[in-house]
Amino acid sequence: MTVLEAHESPGGCAATFCVDGYRFDVGATVAGGFAPDAPMSLLAHWLGIRWDARPVDPVMTVHLPDGTRVVRFSDSQRWGTERRRAFGDAAEAFWRWQERTADALWAFAMMLPPWRPQSQAELRQLTKLIAKFFAEKPSRALLLADAFRPVATHLAIASPQLRLFVDAQLLISVQCTAERANGLFGAAALDLPRRGVVHFRGGMGTLAQTLADTVVRHSGAVIYNCRAKRIVMEGNKPVAVETANSMSIPADIVVANLTPASVVELLGDKAPRWLRYQTPFPYDGWGAFVVYAGVDASAVPPNFCPHHQIITVEPLAESNSAFLSLSPEWDETRAPHGYRAVTISTHTKLAPWWRLWRTDKAAYEQRKQECTERLLAAADRVIPQFREATTRVLAGTPITFQRYTGRPFGWVGGFPQTSLFRCLPPRIATGIWLVGDSVFPGQSTAAVVLGALRVAQAILREWRLCDGSDFFIQSTTMSRLALQGR
Repeated sequence: MTVLEAHESPGGCAATFCVDGYRFDVGATVAGGFAPDAPMSLLAHWLGIRWDARPVDPVMTVHLPDGTRVVRFSDSQRWGTERRRAFGDAAEAFWRWQERTADALWAFAMMLPPWRPQSQAELRQLTKLIAKFFAEKPSRALLLADAFRPVATHLAIASPQLRLFVDAQLLISVQCTAERANGLFGAAALDLPRRGVVHFRGGMGTLAQTLADTVVRHSGAVIYNCRAKRIVMEGNKPVAVETANSMSIPADIVVANLTPASVVELLGDKAPRWLRYQTPFPYDGWGAFVVYAGVDASAVPPNFCPHHQIITVEPLAESNSAFLSLSPEWDETRAPHGYRAVTISTHTKLAPWWRLWRTDKAAYEQRKQECTERLLAAADRVIPQFREATTRVLAGTPITFQRYTGRPFGWVGGFPQTSLFRCLPPRIATGIWLVGDSVFPGQSTAAVVLGALRVAQAILREWRLCDGSDFFIQSTTMSRLALQGR
């Protein structure tokens, strides 16, 4: 196995970078899916990984425009008490639906269903998994309705506060609000705080570095500062990957952790027609505007929640809402002594930034400064006098994200999850696979890992290293594959 990493460190949008003694997470985000039965814990068990991380609870505080604060606890009992305090007993019908649906969907997702099926064999496998899923609990048949309707269906009589809270939480997890978010996707995404959130020592990039080190430990190779330039095809199969620094690496299987447009660029006229028809980013896709700040630790209240979602005014996004992540007090590697590293981000549309960048650099810089000030003002709401306590402030736009992550136009977060059919299927061609936030089940640490495991399962079966039985008992097979360096 050879991994080509275009950057000097792994992780992409989930990496950590260093500036003046600070280690900033590229995005203001949470690392989820680390509960004992969740994807990251199972991955660690299969590969013999020990995460250098500590659990986070409470996970985040959500600040509504009227001053209401809602704390999202990982502990189910504490979260139940908190949401009743914030939204009253009338909202419990919604939360019961959400948790019941999420529990079922996570259980199904852990079966690694081949969605969307791309062969008769995958269709048969999917049919068997669905039959098993419903046979275990026939009441799960009620989920079928939510496969084709939005989360908003269950918020018809919700209070404005609950509706805004849910919209905000969905925007940062499925890239759209309740009116458009698919019911099944939305319920599962709202459950992420209950699925085990952690902080990595050294920042989010430690997760990617741990996985990269695991590849090397199992006789693979990771080549940094090495950007793929072309996938060489003979007939309908890959034979090599050529890089920007003139290397040619033999390959009979290529797994691309890229956007669809980037894969088309690598394949050229060998790209399948259905993939070439994909636009560089979806019409409703998002970019990120991000502020990175070093802050005097004395300005941070004691026992301060590490993540904050701040809604200043509606509509959401475009600096009207922001997500703030603060380096843990216990992690001295993230900032100089006496300081903390902070990342603040907001969803933003891509086209306006690129229009200014290409036609009016002064207006681009002005908008960049205005957005920076608005995000710093949002931080002031949760950390009084935040701006006065900052010592280092950097800002990134979608142009910045394209430059450093290689994602065309700075599109991040994958497809807004408005439909079960929105994500792309992972098999691009014989021997060529797509992973990342563009394939099912989409964005988030846990979701991307589930999508990658589904691809790993398919490759194992193609190479006859795994039969048709339950993949979760195949940990020894996975280890054998890694050790063989395939």
